[in-house]
Amino acid sequence: MIQVTIDGKEYEVPENITVLQAARLAGVTIPTLCDHPELTPYGGCRLCLVEVEGARTLQPSCTLPVSPNMKIKTDNERIKEVRKFVLSLIFSERNHFCPYCQVSGGDCELQNSAYAQGMTHWPLSPNYTNFPVDASHKYIVLDNNRCILCRRCTRACSELVGNHTLGIEERGSNSMLTADFGVPLGESSCVSCGMCVTLCPTGALIDRWSAYKGHEDQAVKTKSVCTACSVGCGIEVLVRDNNVIRVDGDFEHPLNRGVVCEFGKFSPMVEDRERITSPMIRKDGKLVPVSWDEALKAAVDGLLANKASLGALVSSRLPVESLSAAKDLFTEVNAKFITTLEEGAATAALSAYAEENHNAFESKLEKLKAADFVLVFGDEILDDHQVAGFFIKRNLSRGTRMVVITHHDSKLKDRADVILASKAKSADVMAALAKGFENQQKIEEIAKAISASSESLAAAVKLLSAANWPVVVLGSDVSADLVREADHLMKKVNGSLISLKGGANSLAAAQLHLDGPITETAAVFAALGDERPSQRVVQKLEKAQFLVACASYASPVSARANVVFPVKNWAETEGHYLNLDGRLQSAQACVSAREGVLDTLEVIQALAKQFGVKLTGSWKKELTKRQAMVALEI
Repeated sequence: MIQVTIDGKEYEVPENITVLQAARLAGVTIPTLCDHPELTPYGGCRLCLVEVEGARTLQPSCTLPVSPNMKIKTDNERIKEVRKFVLSLIFSERNHFCPYCQVSGGDCELQNSAYAQGMTHWPLSPNYTNFPVDASHKYIVLDNNRCILCRRCTRACSELVGNHTLGIEERGSNSMLTADFGVPLGESSCVSCGMCVTLCPTGALIDRWSAYKGHEDQAVKTKSVCTACSVGCGIEVLVRDNNVIRVDGDFEHPLNRGVVCEFGKFSPMVEDRERITSPMIRKDGKLVPVSWDEALKAAVDGLLANKASLGALVSSRLPVESLSAAKDLFTEVNAKFITTLEEGAATAALSAYAEENHNAFESKLEKLKAADFVLVFGDEILDDHQVAGFFIKRNLSRGTRMVVITHHDSKLKDRADVILASKAKSADVMAALAKGFENQQKIEEIAKAISASSESLAAAVKLLSAANWPVVVLGSDVSADLVREADHLMKKVNGSLISLKGGANSLAAAQLHLDGPITETAAVFAALGDERPSQRVVQKLEKAQFLVACASYASPVSARANVVFPVKNWAETEGHYLNLDGRLQSAQACVSAREGVLDTLEVIQALAKQFGVKLTGSWKKELTKRQAMVALEI
């Protein structure tokens, strides 16, 4: 720690931080436009200039390191005049006529900065180039006329997401934000994470689904947890008039630090499925609305009539409370199966291996952020667990090396150092890597045994041997043999193993033993929540003679159900989620459900009452009864 003086007051601050960071720690506000706490300091806007004793000119606080006994002034007449001049230049360079801008009125950092300096106008006549507006993207509108060239968007795309889609072309007044060397944003390599929109300080990048629905000060912010996958990112949900108007990443959440993906930020905004709003039962071949009492009676009567051949299916997007209650109820009535829509595809082998070895063998996601070598099995990480994929991609430009094991053309091929393609079993390929690591003289023989390229295997082994912090990442399609070989390999190289699992509560479902297969039964209770049932699940339920569906939205399952209960979706539900890290997190209800729509847990409790079954409610205790593959933080 070192001593610095800021505006006449002494503070003790850490070494190796900037003046701007020191000021923030001291609670002193220094205005800035190009800086963001999660990005590398850039020093582009010059709004954060401060006066440092001994320096001839004002200094940019965002890039200036603190030094012992440094004396800093952040707010005097000289500084104010310079900041006004800087803002005047920025306003005059582009079309920043605030009354016509969609983010004017509180959401624009440029406008807010001007007001903070007491500006009501700028003295320079505007002389700007008209740029075309790019509205080709399904979620984002790019308007270079509002851009201040702060490069927060380009740095977010590269540093936080690792996608490198955005850049600046041309020079001077013609400089403009572009995607992939000039293609329309909607045709570019953009992955629709929306981080550029979140960090843009002006109206240059806007979310077309949230624009004009209200400013931040008109919305209620609720911190919650994304339920799109097992990563469990922290999010902030903005609500106005009981409607979700925007979803942002929570920059204070220790796991994702504000980074979200398309499924967390945009997908909730473009939901196009038909909402189920009333209980229904099938009469004369058609589903008709009825009262809750009538629907509950019909469900119980139908399930009891098929009690000897009964199954239960729950979504891993539901909170632990609902999963545990469903298990309690249908265990008590001797259901033939109680599982999730995933049927434990991504967790069963992992749980079995953990129980076999009596230990948690997986590492935390933090290891992925710091890895200098990543071995990825499968490439669905870019589809199903995008933020985990971002953690890998953004490190590649910092020197992290990547090897991908795949049976087909991989989406990661352009970013990987080595693509290890083989038609052999995945476990055999993993074992071959271990053998190659131990005996590099027999690479050709080992490669031949798995029908792989000896050059590729040798290159992979060389990168693995040079790694200090290697990590294996397993996708959702894992076998017991693959898990065993991956764990053995990482033990040999003193590395870490991380599995991506599946849905938001896949780990919790595994801990509750809800990871078996769906078998054929006469009656099925299916708690879908707001999950889209896969075609595989739909086909497996086709032979059920009596089907009860708890669902937020219409689907092929609800369409053929005998009884349908309307239940809350992700934004209306509160409860707990156990992410792939073993971190127990709380999701908050952000909006109120319409009258007559209940929580899935309430439906299960009502059915339990009709069955005469008392639910224990001890879900937290139940989570710890089974050996977990990762250390639980409960």
